[in-house]
Amino acid sequence: MKQVVAKQGWPTRSQVGLDGTRAAWLLVQHADLDVVFQRKCLGLMEAYKSSDQINQADLAYLTDRVLVNEGKPQFYGTQFHVVDGERRPRPIRGAEALDQRRKAMGMSTMKEYTELMNT
Repeated sequence: MKQVVAKQGWPTRSQVGLDGTRAAWLLVQHADLDVVFQRKCLGLMEAYKSSDQINQADLAYLTDRVLVNEGKPQFYGTQFHVVDGERRPRPIRGAEALDQRRKAMGMSTMKEYTELMNT
């Protein structure tokens, strides 16, 4: 993935199809041992915010993953941890506008997502 990104930047829908760009995101999303690379890819993906070249929810998930990996509060509420046997969201910045941000990225409400995470 690092070679692909170094050579062509972020793989977009027009280059590799929606499945290809989502596969690239999945690899980066789980590259938690290389937060510098995750941050680089996040910057590349942000260039396509509000376009059809990436899945917007993928951008939200990677944003939160990078923030949490950097020890910061997340922004979209995608990252959870287990507390007393229940999945709970990690700290969220600006929680009062969370559902509006999630909606803008094509995501369900936080309540719906939390229920899904605990089923």
